[in-house]
Amino acid sequence: MSVRTAGLTILAAAVVFLALIARRPGMIRADAGLKPAAAATQVPHAGATPVLVELFTSEGCSSCPPADSLLSRLGHFQQVPGAEIIVLEEHVDYWDRLGWRDPFSSAAMSARQSEYGEAFGGREIYTPQMIVDGRTEFVGSDEGDALRAIRAASATPKPAVHLSWAGGDALVIQVEPLTNAPRSGAPQVYLAVAENMLHSDVKRGENSGRALAHDGVVRQLIAVGKTGTGSTGFSSTVSVRAAREWKRANLRAIVFVQERQSRRVLAAAAIPFPT
Repeated sequence: MSVRTAGLTILAAAVVFLALIARRPGMIRADAGLKPAAAATQVPHAGATPVLVELFTSEGCSSCPPADSLLSRLGHFQQVPGAEIIVLEEHVDYWDRLGWRDPFSSAAMSARQSEYGEAFGGREIYTPQMIVDGRTEFVGSDEGDALRAIRAASATPKPAVHLSWAGGDALVIQVEPLTNAPRSGAPQVYLAVAENMLHSDVKRGENSGRALAHDGVVRQLIAVGKTGTGSTGFSSTVSVRAAREWKRANLRAIVFVQERQSRRVLAAAAIPFPT
C-alpha cells in the first residue's frame, strides 16, 4: 500500500469514527455549550382535577425562598398527573417589623393564615406554610409532602368552575352544583388576582442582599358571594380591575369555592387576564 493510499484510508476511518461518536447518546457535542430555550409552562391534561396550593411566605423569612421556588415549580411544571395545580403565594405582614417590609405583604394574608390555624385546631401558624386544598398543611419547602398532598387531593373529582371574559375586565363565573359539599352551610366563592414573574432585591432583614423571584403572588383576594349546596350552583359577573403597576400579561384570575368552617376547597379554576 502506498503512503498516499494509507493516508486516505486513515482519514476515512477517522471520519467514520467521529460520525459514530457524534451519534452516541451522552457524548459531548459541538453545540453542548448552547443554552436551551427557557422551559415553557406545562399544560395540565384535559379533565385534570384542579388542586389549590397556597403558600404563606415572607421576604423577611430566610427559610422562605426555597418554598417560593417549590411553589413556582409546582405551578409551571404540573408534575402530578391528573392534577391541575393552581398556586397562590400569600405574603404575610407579621415579618415586616423585623427589618424588611415585604412589598407584597398584607394584613389580609396574615388574617387568612390565622383562619387556617383555627380550622386546624388552633395550630400555630408559621412561614413557610403550604396548604393544599384547605385540607393539608406542612412546611412549605418539603417537596415530598407537597406532591403527596396534591396526589391525594386530585384523587377526588370536583364540580367544574367555568370562567370567561365578557368585554373588558368583566369576569363571568359559573360554578356547577356542589355535589361534594355538606348540606349545611353556604360555601364562600373567592376571587384572587395573582401575578407571576415578580422580583425583589432585598436590602435588609434575614434575606439582605438576595434577589428573590415570585410566582402566583396574590395581589387581591375578595369574596364574591356564597353558593348553595346540592343542586344549586352559582353564577356571577364581576368587574376585575388591574392596578397600573401590575403586568397584565402575568396576571391570572383564580376562582375557588371554600367551606367556611373546615376551609376545605370544593372547586377551583384559573384563567389568564385578557391583554
